[in-house]
Amino acid sequence: MGRLFGTDGVRGVANADLTAELALGLSVAAAHVLGDAGAFEGHRPVAVVGRDPRASGEFLEAAVIAGLASSGVDVLRVGVLPTPAVAYLTGALGADLGVMLSASHNPMPDNGIKFLARGGHKLADEIEDAIEELYRSHAADDSWQRPVGAAVGRVRSYDEGFDQYIAHLVAVLPNRLDGLKVVIDGAHGAAARISPEAFARAGAEVVHTLGAEPNGLNINDGVGSTHIEKLRTAVLDHRADLGVAHDGDADRCLAVDADGNEIDGDQILAVLAVGMREAGRLRKNTVVGTVMSNLGFKLAMEREGIELVQTAVGDRYILESMREHGYSLGGEQSGHVILLDHATTGDGTLTGLMLAARIAATKQPLADLAAVMSRLPQVLVNVKGVDRSRVHTSEELAAAVAAAESELGTTGRVLLRPSGTEPLVRVMVEAAEADQAQAVAERLADAVRTHLG
Repeated sequence: MGRLFGTDGVRGVANADLTAELALGLSVAAAHVLGDAGAFEGHRPVAVVGRDPRASGEFLEAAVIAGLASSGVDVLRVGVLPTPAVAYLTGALGADLGVMLSASHNPMPDNGIKFLARGGHKLADEIEDAIEELYRSHAADDSWQRPVGAAVGRVRSYDEGFDQYIAHLVAVLPNRLDGLKVVIDGAHGAAARISPEAFARAGAEVVHTLGAEPNGLNINDGVGSTHIEKLRTAVLDHRADLGVAHDGDADRCLAVDADGNEIDGDQILAVLAVGMREAGRLRKNTVVGTVMSNLGFKLAMEREGIELVQTAVGDRYILESMREHGYSLGGEQSGHVILLDHATTGDGTLTGLMLAARIAATKQPLADLAAVMSRLPQVLVNVKGVDRSRVHTSEELAAAVAAAESELGTTGRVLLRPSGTEPLVRVMVEAAEADQAQAVAERLADAVRTHLG
């Protein structure tokens, strides 16, 4: 069995890869590692547990809560809330750990478990390793040390979390959104209720919603940040100033301007970076991106006199850099944007609100604000059914990459990386011309299939 934890928790097909037994066992291990559940004298750990609306989240939530309570951890069950809401409440309530059940943008049959440390922060690799090691060492012989009697954990619903989180979002905005017309796509996920309510309380007119009727089976199904076409149509039909799209657990935000153009995470970062610099809130005059950030974003930041730090792909690595060096803004092209002064993780609703606040404050359309950067043509091909572990060791593939880089020269770049959450290899190519980027990407994708298949 390989490592259970990927780049964003433990994820797999619910009730096949991710079973109730695994969820329970990991939760017991996490309780011991994060809540110091082996030493109860004078300390009674507390956990915040939330989920997205997937049907499988119901039994997985029960398993997680059972594992925590059986380890002497009191549980606050917050129900269906975004990942950043669970992170916020974990910190705001002084809980010892948080647990979010979600597979984010993955299709409905998948689900995942994400553990959060005290303060609502994502776990470091060594903490995840400790949880996994403890789980494996006890899973075979069921040798957990268990409390009894009054020492077992108690469980209660914490319905106040919904309003508490929205109040936090609205309170941190630099200005109100009065006069803005907004369309919101909640992906039939955790943001379906939260995001429209937050925008309305901040003063915006929510003229239409998509993906706002979760039934446990339709999350991310043709809606949300991975299917932005319907949002584009709705923005044009309703003559909105802004469209906002989330993923299943609402830690992402992509946008659509009034003309129906998609505004990706790099462009959102660029708009926010300039606004925060002007307001004196861009700490160390630096924004954090990843190696997948569009070359156009890098050039725009250079032109604006803003430093760009690039990390490995994954918002956890962005967050690590931000926390280590004291930066206030970072994010990914996919729409994970971290505003560290107000959130401990990517927050799609907060990102959308801050973008809307910038539009309202400047009285400029989003298209004009986003014009601060020009996206170079970028093609991303996901190659499935290959051995992703050999991406960086195959000599034949390395030769194909070298040939592609030679062809592109200084006007483009190539990046191949194994997905951390799905069984596939991502091939990314940027070039000055779209046709060239497409041709090179397809050629490299064929090379991946040939040499890693």
